[in-house]
Amino acid sequence: MLDIDAINQMDCDAFVAYLGPVFENSPWVAQRSWQKRPFADIEALHGAMFGQILSRDTASKVGFLGAHPDLAGKEAKQGRMTAESTVEQGTAGLDSLAGHEMALIDDLNRRYRARHGFPFIVCVRHYTKVGIFAEFKHRIGRETDAELAEALRQIANISRYRLGALVKEAQEVITPAA
Repeated sequence: MLDIDAINQMDCDAFVAYLGPVFENSPWVAQRSWQKRPFADIEALHGAMFGQILSRDTASKVGFLGAHPDLAGKEAKQGRMTAESTVEQGTAGLDSLAGHEMALIDDLNRRYRARHGFPFIVCVRHYTKVGIFAEFKHRIGRETDAELAEALRQIANISRYRLGALVKEAQEVITPAA
């Protein structure tokens, strides 16, 4: 784990190699964020990185979302998910679904993608397996514009957790009063 000073001193290639996985299959986010150095803290770094996504037009945002795997989908079944997604989905029990749960999530993934044009995205750290299914069922019928915004909010949470695993938070130094 590196501190923000070490991050700020990285050349572009090292920066992308280290922070590229923060956004699923999208190292371009780190590459374009490198130019924004120096970062005052992890929040500034995350803001610069997430800002790269928010500054895109709608079609580009949808394309970015498309780089994310379906929950417990074919990428997971074929062992082709990123290490980060594999761990995250595993913590929610999505790597050990019962047969009926797998059939349900496959159906929900298919219906959600058909309706919205991108995969269902949720920060699994915020939900139990039961909660994920409930959220899936709730969000599938929403308007696509609302889901695009929600997917980006979920990615903001996911990426902040991922960044927190790579970059040390600054410790506030408290000096005793005289």
